[in-house]
Formats: sequence, structure tokens, C-alpha cells
Amino acid sequence: MSETIKRPTLCNGPTDAAVTVILAHGAGAPMDTDFMNFFAEKLASSGIRVIRFEFPYMALRREGHGKRPPNGQKILLTSWRQIINDNRKGSKSRLFIGGKSMGGRMASMIADEMAVDGLICLGYPFYAPGKMDNPRIEHLREIRTPTLILQGERDPMGTREIVGRFSLSSNITINWLADGNHDLAPRKKSGLTHQGHLKQALKSISHFIRSTQKN
Repeated sequence: MSETIKRPTLCNGPTDAAVTVILAHGAGAPMDTDFMNFFAEKLASSGIRVIRFEFPYMALRREGHGKRPPNGQKILLTSWRQIINDNRKGSKSRLFIGGKSMGGRMASMIADEMAVDGLICLGYPFYAPGKMDNPRIEHLREIRTPTLILQGERDPMGTREIVGRFSLSSNITINWLADGNHDLAPRKKSGLTHQGHLKQALKSISHFIRSTQKN
């Protein structure tokens, strides 16, 4: 693997913003889904600079090379380190990282190492579906970075019931979306709406960013 990884990106918001948020996509969908667009555009409209990027396998999919599986963890983490370093050059902006599912999980694994201001996970994959006995939480037990996880209560990769049994760092805040799935969407019978949950998650993110303001 070469030291520099090809990395398509999208940027929203002012380049001189006081806060930058870098978001990565989940395992199965690119950086410009309706879900990702919502958070990028809404945060940008509030004056935050939002950068989205794609891991190498997704970039190949975009170029028409078929449905490639996700890269190995080493490449995913290298991609994260590179984009963080690239966006810190000459910038005084406070930096938050995170993303959808796998993208957020990979961000969580290097958040302390890269000394970012905060971590934002949109649907954290606490375990693979049906594999609750093998959670992906070891690093979350002691993470030092202020962390916000937006999680649907019935997410098959982390239900409220199961996640409530885990011992996690006190630096993690989990905001639960009632009856939400892995995309934070509730069932119609709940009387709630996906759009309503997305707006609720957005408010939580904005509050989290303000609350982690350094003195």
C-alpha cells in the first residue's frame, strides 16, 4: 500500500469556520447519501465546516469497479489519519471527527491518538447483527475524547437493552432515538418520523459541539 491513499472528498460550509467536522460513510453506502447530506448541509448552514471523504474501496465502487468489500482496518485507519493531518495544516479550527456506523467506529479508534476535540458517531455498530456476545467496545471503555453517539433504540447493531449492559467510558454520551433503527428511522406505528429523529440528532450534535468548547 502506498503512503498516500486516494480519497474523494466533499466540503460544505465556510473554509474559515471555527469548527470543522470530518465525517466518514458507513460500510455499505457512499459519502453522499440523503442521510449524510442531511447532516453535512445542516451543520454547514450553521457555520460549521463539514468535510466528507470516502475510503479507498468506496472510491473504487464510485469509479465503476463493482461492489468492493470494505478495506482492512489498517487502511481504514490510515485514511482517517491522513485526512485529519491534511486538514490540520494551517488551520486553527476546532476539530471533530466521526460518521455513520463503520466510519464512526474507525474514527473512535484513533480519536485519542489524534487528539481531536470530539467524536460524533451516527449509529455505532456495537456488535455485528446477532453477535451480541462479541461487542466492539474494548477501546470505548477508556476513551478520553468527548464522545456523542446517536443511536436508535432498536438498532440491530446496538439496542438500548444490550448496550445498557456495557461498561463504557464516562466521556461517552449516548442519545437514544425512540424506536429508531440503524439509520435512526422509527417504525410508522410509533407515531414518530425519520425526519423528526434526524432533526433531534442534529440538535444533539450542535449542543455537543458547544458544550465541548475549550476554555
